[in-house]
Amino acid sequence: MRVGMVCPYSLAVPGGVQNHVQDLTESLLASGHEVSVLAPADDEKPIPGHVTSAGRAVPVRYNGAVARLAFGPVAMRRTRRWMREGDFDVLHIHEPTVPSVSLISLGMSTCPVVATTHNATPRLRAMAISEPVLRPALEKISARIAVSEHAKRFIDEHTGGEAVIIPNGLYAERFAGPRSTEPDVRTIVFLGRYDEPRKGLTVLVEALDAIVAECDRVRLVIAGVGREADARARLPRRLAERVRFAGPIDDHEKAALLRGADLYVAPNTGGESFGIVLIEAMAAGAPVVASDLPAFATVLEQGRLGRLFRNGDAASLARTVLDVLADPEAESRAKLATDAVWKYDWSVVTGSILRVYDAVVGRTGGAP
Repeated sequence: MRVGMVCPYSLAVPGGVQNHVQDLTESLLASGHEVSVLAPADDEKPIPGHVTSAGRAVPVRYNGAVARLAFGPVAMRRTRRWMREGDFDVLHIHEPTVPSVSLISLGMSTCPVVATTHNATPRLRAMAISEPVLRPALEKISARIAVSEHAKRFIDEHTGGEAVIIPNGLYAERFAGPRSTEPDVRTIVFLGRYDEPRKGLTVLVEALDAIVAECDRVRLVIAGVGREADARARLPRRLAERVRFAGPIDDHEKAALLRGADLYVAPNTGGESFGIVLIEAMAAGAPVVASDLPAFATVLEQGRLGRLFRNGDAASLARTVLDVLADPEAESRAKLATDAVWKYDWSVVTGSILRVYDAVVGRTGGAP
């Protein structure tokens, strides 16, 4: 099957949608399908052979973060050429309402379209205003996928249409392996863009003071993208020696870091529809503590596979972390989560997505 995959965000910047697109593409290619990805990119930087640049990525504040999008005449021209040359059996567009190549390609589409929604933001005024303009393009969608019940709710509120829930995926075996925690140190790990307030690092840092007061062996490792100098400047001096910044890390380094974590903490305060990093930590065998966002609570099965604390409450986070660090059964419960996470493996998720492709292609008489 010839699949055109559209990502609205630059693949050069880590993010849940970008990781999903790249991993799904890898899985489909390994299964023998032809896949071409369209995404914003800086033309002077090398990109994989199966990726086509839709034009320069422009930073735009969107959904509580800075998204790097592509739009305008260059993006429209490149999208049209990519679609014409690709002659795709199915077009898989991620975040079809984002004002980037997703919306452009949807408007130009002539083949069956599968649209995946990752967003779970509550009803947006801008979306309500633009619905009449978007409607003709949205009617081109043949099938809708939501990565969670919370993303499905976004579809119900903003665009309408039935959606099937197919979660984000991961290569579980890449995170599995022997645990490598240090006996004399209790390592807490945070992963994410730590200069974005909604990722919650300030809540974790506030909690760290109370955690250290009762558990002197704790250290915090922060990995991800952000301005380290600014983040360090916000750290209380008494905590500076307890915190290590690992910077941007690749998937191999991420897996090793999580296997060495006594605890993974996700203090995110909003804007999450799933929580891919939770299942990565679970696959690595790390006990997980997360804010009680609905999406996180769903992944952790309401606390069965990890502990939840009150969103934005540093005192609640500190108490929960200390409880887990003192719990001799924490690693055993983490093993339960590790076993449960295989339902998210790409071998399972890709099969579900391919069944959607087959349904829409068959519906229009195309060849599977």
